[in-house]
Amino acid sequence: MRLLLSWLRDFVDVSESAEEIAAKLALRGLEVASIEPAPSPMPAAPWQSRAGPDAVIDFEITANRPDCLSVLGLAREIAATYDKPLTLPSSTEGAKIRLASVPIGESDRLAVNLKDAELCPRYAAAVADVALGGSPAWLTARLHAAGVRPISTIVDITNYVLLEIGHPMHAFDLAKLAGAEIRIRRAKAGEALRTLDGVERKLEPEMLVIADADRAQAIAGVMGGASSEVSSTTKTVAFESAYFKPTSVRRTSKRLGLKTEASARFERGADINAPVTAVERAIALMELVGAGRASGPIVDRYPVPRQPARLHLRRSRLALLFGAMVADGDVERILRSLGLAVTPTADGWDAVAPTFRVDLSRDADLIEEVARHYGFDKLAPTFPVVTTPAPPPDPRIPRDRLVRRVLTAAGLSEAVTFGFIEAKAAERFASHDDVIAVANPLSAKFDVLRPSLLPGLVGSVGHNRRHGARDVKLFEIGTRFRAPHGESRGVGLAWTGAASADHWSAAAREVDFFDVKGVAEQLCHALDVPIRFEPARDAFLVGGHAASIIASGGSAAGATLGIVGEIAPSLAESCGLPRQDQVYVAELDLDALQRASVVGEEAVTALPRFPFVVRDLSIIVADSLPAEIIRGTIQAAAGRTRASLAAIGFFDRYQGKGVPAGKVSVSIRLTFQSPDRTLTDAEVQESFDKILAALVREHGAVQR
Repeated sequence: MRLLLSWLRDFVDVSESAEEIAAKLALRGLEVASIEPAPSPMPAAPWQSRAGPDAVIDFEITANRPDCLSVLGLAREIAATYDKPLTLPSSTEGAKIRLASVPIGESDRLAVNLKDAELCPRYAAAVADVALGGSPAWLTARLHAAGVRPISTIVDITNYVLLEIGHPMHAFDLAKLAGAEIRIRRAKAGEALRTLDGVERKLEPEMLVIADADRAQAIAGVMGGASSEVSSTTKTVAFESAYFKPTSVRRTSKRLGLKTEASARFERGADINAPVTAVERAIALMELVGAGRASGPIVDRYPVPRQPARLHLRRSRLALLFGAMVADGDVERILRSLGLAVTPTADGWDAVAPTFRVDLSRDADLIEEVARHYGFDKLAPTFPVVTTPAPPPDPRIPRDRLVRRVLTAAGLSEAVTFGFIEAKAAERFASHDDVIAVANPLSAKFDVLRPSLLPGLVGSVGHNRRHGARDVKLFEIGTRFRAPHGESRGVGLAWTGAASADHWSAAAREVDFFDVKGVAEQLCHALDVPIRFEPARDAFLVGGHAASIIASGGSAAGATLGIVGEIAPSLAESCGLPRQDQVYVAELDLDALQRASVVGEEAVTALPRFPFVVRDLSIIVADSLPAEIIRGTIQAAAGRTRASLAAIGFFDRYQGKGVPAGKVSVSIRLTFQSPDRTLTDAEVQESFDKILAALVREHGAVQR
């Protein structure tokens, strides 16, 4: 909210500099973004005796204070801060901020039909005969300082009123309204309107419009239409000012992707008692600059007058929440200076909140107002009294801390990506039925909830690669959302580039499937989760370079915990990565990992006392046969033998000369050991033979 300091001085007589005012307002919750010297010389308004030292102040207004999106609202805060009287707009002769003395009644030149009092509880309009020309220098200077481009006298006046008293208004060219009529109604199915910005906009039935007898002429609370725009040929205008339901304006503005100064005020909550005042102020300014005169009364449609909020503030409650006793006189002075009507009672005060303070709805709001202007700096420092023990920490906190420690030790860097993503990005990693759409997205780029951590991680890898990074290793801990299961906590990682940093002792090599698989294994080991791997066939992973992570022990044995594999090159390219990049990813469900943990379930066993026997076995099998399947076959066959199989290790894989096409030579190291005796050669050979026979029978293996 940018405005001139001299404009504020119209309402409150302060001689302090802009910097001094900003410092005091900051202590009361109103921040100033910047202060700039005013263009010099600044022309004075007709009612100003002098312009005085001036500056352009840019205020940062929070969403709960729409009343401060105006010169009058900010002046009210300054008046309360300095305990000075506030000059209010008045129709009294000679008033500095003058309102026109126009009666309320029916116009014989304009019919106003309020057909939707739910979305528009109040609507005011007035007809004026105008003679358009250029706006005076003082008016255009104030608009320029506020960042508003002057257009024509009538349009400039409506913008001036918006900034001055904070209530939006609009002017129609009366000659362009069919039937000299205004209808406040909802849009018809298929109705469209070309707005003042020249864009044809399709309207929806729940949107409120301002229409004439034939068609829509404005989108209520958002923007006027081009067909009834005030132009150089305009002779008669219809001023309008209204109160619109905030949720309706907010929904319409979002659906149309159209944000305006008017919608920013209406959607936060305007003053339902301001529409007539806004019209009176516009007519007064029009007469002041010689741009025209009112023709007839102001039409005010207000079918159900709204009563202001009545609140009660207790002294004891004020002392409890604020932490200090405030004198009754100070409480009453502060609240009255902010526009509230205050009546003392036995235990405190009854207060009537003005309709422009939409944020005042309970006693705590009144306490905040008193505290802001009394001064938080007057509070003595105290320690809070602890009456109950602190709740135990969420068990997920130490778990996530351990996950971070393991993955950072593996050389990965933590990333934080958005929970809202684009539907197209989500459907690369999940089926359409799994994706949950956002009903009211911030933009088309954030229209669904992420079903996986991988879209954000792979996108971040692509961003880093495009900005010159060669080796990128990222992980993220966060929440995923999938229909119909809801949300779950997961950890994902993405890795491309070198497997390790360059070093003179060995040649560099690119990361491969087994590097990422090893990180997943290390993480599961740290969380006490025994796992095994099975081939995965997810569409976004390269076949043969993808595996599902399965719990292999405990009560959750057989549950799927996650996936690991290589991203399909075409998908990686669509995420902004060079096509030649190999990107390996993994994603695990942390909630499922916690359920699969076997901590405390594994018995402690003594170190073996008897020697082990090692036998190596080389076989030729189909190159599409996963090693995990071979491992399972060996374990099943060894379970029916007298010699215990203690370990299975794959130590060589060969394809080439001497091995048929489509086949692979796999070398396996089998370790036999009994916990209670020394194994004989015959027992080991018997087990070895049974294992080989099972491999031949199940997989057509050929021993080399």
